[in-house]
Amino acid sequence: MNITREDKNVAGPSAVVVLRCDSYAPDLVQKCIEQGVNLLGGAGRFVQPGDRILLKPNLLNGKVPEKAVTTHPAVFKAVAEVFRSKGAVLSYGDSPGFGRPAAVAQRSGLAEIAALLNIPLADFHTGRTVSFPEGHLCKQFTIAQGALDADGIISLPKLKTHALTRITGATKNQFGCVPGTLKGEFHGRFNKIARFSEMLVDLTRFLMPRLYIMDGILSMEGNGPGNGTPRWTNLLLLSTDPVALDAIVCQIIDLDPKLVPTIATGQEAGLGNYRETTLLGDPIAMCACPDFKVNRKPALSTDSVNRFLVPVMRRHMIPRPFIREDLCSRCGTCVQMCPVSPKAIDFRPTAPAGPPQYDYQQCIRCYCCQEICPDSAIEVETPWLGKWLRNYGF
Repeated sequence: MNITREDKNVAGPSAVVVLRCDSYAPDLVQKCIEQGVNLLGGAGRFVQPGDRILLKPNLLNGKVPEKAVTTHPAVFKAVAEVFRSKGAVLSYGDSPGFGRPAAVAQRSGLAEIAALLNIPLADFHTGRTVSFPEGHLCKQFTIAQGALDADGIISLPKLKTHALTRITGATKNQFGCVPGTLKGEFHGRFNKIARFSEMLVDLTRFLMPRLYIMDGILSMEGNGPGNGTPRWTNLLLLSTDPVALDAIVCQIIDLDPKLVPTIATGQEAGLGNYRETTLLGDPIAMCACPDFKVNRKPALSTDSVNRFLVPVMRRHMIPRPFIREDLCSRCGTCVQMCPVSPKAIDFRPTAPAGPPQYDYQQCIRCYCCQEICPDSAIEVETPWLGKWLRNYGF
């Protein structure tokens, strides 16, 4: 990965702005967002008066900003004001993993800011199937109507870990433009990490946000993307290239970008270029977090397991979700979210008062259950055989 420094206010296609931002104080965030946008050519590069622009935050679920699950209201507000000042007609929206978009926006604090700025919530309930002949894997998608109605998208991802893709970054943020339970169907259809990542890259290639602005001020490490630990990383990142942006995040948190499948797949598909990146703003050393808690271990290939080993051995090798009974409230959200049929997790008639139980032979390791658990009761562990094989270099 070749990174060059550029001090001019003219950015190439794979330029990434990294800015130190030590708090969510509104004036500070506003200053940093304006600086970052100007380093990339100014707001006028991305919007024209009258453009209908969708602000696409990460609204995974309805938790307060201090939990670091969703894009912070201060970042949302600063971005909105920058582009509204250029005459953009704004809306906002996301399809959460569980719950109604309006309720999640309310609990996350974004609805209050949106109401203050008179920014409507876009339609993320209904969707329309669209063709994408240029897709490498996916030739059509069902996209939320609110995203299709916009002239352009500004994507506002959150810096968080993720059990499946290591980080939930700029490329993966567009998955929220798939409405409601259809996201579970995508997990079921593309149940290998490589194919799932190809789908995410195709989706981003179809939607092609005009700009990505990542909230990495208060990030999430550990058991992300919904139940990890908030961690002050004090940075904002901006780019028109989601592949390069995610790769710079990897450098900041000391994660090999080859372990994030959307980065290599995005490079190959022409979505972006992380091998030749121009860095603008503050030096990475000012924002480095080498002790950031993220899975840095090489992945065992599910494809290889399926091809060369009998299926019964698969459950002893690939990282799998498990329930901490001391935290589980038996709410059943994980059962509702499981995308496979029959369910890989369900309440058992033999233990009706206990927590749901997994059928690991049925489980596709999409980790939807872990992502959405409201009690932080589901974690991901590598079984004994997987640990043994990894220790010996497999």
